[in-house]
Amino acid sequence: MTSLPLAALLDNPQFAIPVIAGVVIAVGLVFMVFMMALKCYRVCPSNRVMVIYGWAGGKGRSSLCLHGGARLVFPVFQKCRLLSLEPMQIEIPLRGALSMENIRVNVPSVFTVAIGTTPELMQNAAIRLLDLTSSEIKKQAEDIIFGQLRQVIASMAIEDINRDRDKFLTSIQASLEPELLKIGLVLINVNITDITDESGYIEAIGQKAASQAIQKARGDVADNEKMGEIRVAEAEKEKAVQVANATKIREIGTREAHRDQAISIADMDREQAVREEAAKFERDAQVKDAQRAMRVRLADAEAKAVEGENEAKAVIAASQAALQVKEAEAYQVGEARKRQAEAAVLEIEHRARAKANLAEAERIEAKRRAEVEAPAKAEKARIQVEAEAEAAKRRIEAEGEASAIYARLEAEARGQYEILKKKGDGLREIVNACGGAKEAFQMMMLEHFDDLVDASAKAISNIKFDKVVVWEGGGKDGTTATANWLHNMARTLPPMMQVMKDVGGIEIPEILSSLDGTRESSTSENSKQAKPASQGA
Repeated sequence: MTSLPLAALLDNPQFAIPVIAGVVIAVGLVFMVFMMALKCYRVCPSNRVMVIYGWAGGKGRSSLCLHGGARLVFPVFQKCRLLSLEPMQIEIPLRGALSMENIRVNVPSVFTVAIGTTPELMQNAAIRLLDLTSSEIKKQAEDIIFGQLRQVIASMAIEDINRDRDKFLTSIQASLEPELLKIGLVLINVNITDITDESGYIEAIGQKAASQAIQKARGDVADNEKMGEIRVAEAEKEKAVQVANATKIREIGTREAHRDQAISIADMDREQAVREEAAKFERDAQVKDAQRAMRVRLADAEAKAVEGENEAKAVIAASQAALQVKEAEAYQVGEARKRQAEAAVLEIEHRARAKANLAEAERIEAKRRAEVEAPAKAEKARIQVEAEAEAAKRRIEAEGEASAIYARLEAEARGQYEILKKKGDGLREIVNACGGAKEAFQMMMLEHFDDLVDASAKAISNIKFDKVVVWEGGGKDGTTATANWLHNMARTLPPMMQVMKDVGGIEIPEILSSLDGTRESSTSENSKQAKPASQGA
């Protein structure tokens, strides 16, 4: 096989078209891969945290957090979000927080927080703050700050909070930072706007401190004035001493000059008169004179110095007396104002203590009320529970009794139903055996006729008939009256016979039924006889 050059191959259309198509396809694929990689390549700004979640590429890690830099984010397996690192200012208008002395304190403040950039804080923020708005993050931080700030205030006294702000801020940071770290936030700054209380305790402390500062300033002024007067007196004394010394030196110099001049003249005269014989004597005399003059000058200077010292001491004593008078007046005024300030502070303290005592009394009263109400409520709840249990027990017992009664009555009803059913079956068989209901009824009446007779006999058995009196107005004698009474009694027989015949199917003998006609004829005769008798009467 012979090899052909590339140009010859490209000139061949059968080979050139597939090659060019492959090259174009390869270039297109490379371009598409490059564009996809460019699109998936995400850059994180310096003021953001990029959170990549999905397939994070690590065991036990829910997301990958980056601060700055860039990374490829696979579109199918991964997604990314950005968390802002900008500081957030949260205003905390805290009011009515209880301090250690149970005094309510108002501490409005401004806290500045932001998301941390350490790996642990970024992971916490990605877990708890991702896709939350700035207001929602502020709300979570505000709730945490409120609780921790109240806890710190409850553990400190008002004087410590007001006087040692650094300690207060340190306590807030130490208590708040661990809680904020749990959600990925760091505390940047704490600014306490003002600290006030409802009882006026802090204002009283300020007034007390101001009064003490005023008193101290006045004392310093008085001390400075006293020191100034002392320094002025010392300066005047030193000046007087210097003037006295200068005067004394000037007088001594003048006198020494006059003396030297006189001595020189005397020396010249003595030198001229005595010459060498008197030189030795003159030297001794001069020495003695010099010693005497020196002693005199020393005594004179000492006397003048003592006199100047006494005058200076007098001036100092006078200035000290005036200073003591001024000090006494200043001390009197300062003590009076100090007493007034102390009285005002004591009054404020008494008011604060009175309010504190009232609050303590209310707390004790609430505690005792709770101690009294809690057993009562417990007893009430116990009684209610026992009553409900008793009611439930009675209800269960009543339901059981009702079920038992219902079961018993149902059993009785079933027994009665069975009895009646059996009786109905028996009556049905009797009716069928007798050939009809009327025949069966007559047979049953005949069966129970003895019982009816016995019951009627028993009903009249206890009635005593000593005698029977028959009143008959139309008869002439008792025989006729008795016959009429018997006939009247017989009148009731036909209806009874008819009933017995209809009900029991019993046929009454004819002789008994004929008594009805006899009764009617006798009745008519008696009525005829009774009319004349009544007319005669």
